[in-house]
Amino acid sequence: MAESMMSKAATMEIPINSNGDSRNLAEDDSLEQAAKIQWSLREKDLQQVMVSGPNLNETSIVSGGYGGTTEGIIPTSSIKGSNMHHGSSNSSMTAEEATRGVAVEKFDIVKKWGLNTYKCTKQLISERFGRGSRTVDLELEAQIEVLRETKRKYENVLQLARALTNHFYSMVQTQHALGDTFADLSLKSPELRDEFGYNAETQKLLCKNGETLLGAINFFVSSINTMVNKTMEDTLMTIKMYENARLEFDAYRADLEELNMGPRDAVTMARIEAAQQQYQIHKDKYERLRSDVSIKLKFLEENKVKVMHKQLLLFHNAISAYFAGNQQQLEQTLKQFNIKLKPPGADKPSWLEEQ
Repeated sequence: MAESMMSKAATMEIPINSNGDSRNLAEDDSLEQAAKIQWSLREKDLQQVMVSGPNLNETSIVSGGYGGTTEGIIPTSSIKGSNMHHGSSNSSMTAEEATRGVAVEKFDIVKKWGLNTYKCTKQLISERFGRGSRTVDLELEAQIEVLRETKRKYENVLQLARALTNHFYSMVQTQHALGDTFADLSLKSPELRDEFGYNAETQKLLCKNGETLLGAINFFVSSINTMVNKTMEDTLMTIKMYENARLEFDAYRADLEELNMGPRDAVTMARIEAAQQQYQIHKDKYERLRSDVSIKLKFLEENKVKVMHKQLLLFHNAISAYFAGNQQQLEQTLKQFNIKLKPPGADKPSWLEEQ
């Protein structure tokens, strides 16, 4: 019996859990029951998530050990927000780099413009005070001066022709009113009906011929205006570009000559090479514009002779026919030059345009 009790006592050993800590049976049972309860709760949560579907903005990351009472919760919205923050920072950096590139480009443009303006101003002052040399094309300069003088004279002709048109228009309107007055008096004065009548007819005929002559003069004025303010002005604009190119060419030429007279070290040689390139660029531009001016002056002279030959012939024939009282010749002159008279009141705006 003593042996059976010893064997029974030998079989009653102290239990050891998985962590190697000695526990009593009550503690093991309580731990096991707590684990089962927690596992069942997590199964229910998992089933609920699978049925309803997860919301990425509300999903949480749970961290904790077995049997732990605390959890580390990290909202995924904070992760998403951090990614968006990185994306917006990258886009802002790209926009900042683009803005910086545009600013640098504008600064380079302003720098080149300032340097070019300084050189040209220096060259212009040197020419004015007789210390600098300038490139001169004597033949071309003479043609340009002739064109400017011709333009001044043609502007005077245009001004006088417009004054003639205005005065003659007033005379025609006066003749028209006088003819209407004579016609009215011929009806109200029986004793002077014939005299008022043929005077009224004469004034109406003069008014009609005057309107025809006004059509010819207006055509003459329009052609002179086109010649002066469009054709000649276009050529003068090209001449202005040519003169600016000449000034730039001389400025960079003087700069290159000044550098060539200095020392020949490495820095100076690099500057001389850059100045040589700029000199060649402005030389090509100057020669190209000089050729353009020569061609335009040639075509302008040919066009001027052709146009003025036609306009002066029209002006002479129309004036002669009008003051000779030759109505048929006056009308034939307008047909010869394809001039169509506007009907009376054509220049007045319509009632819709007046609204």
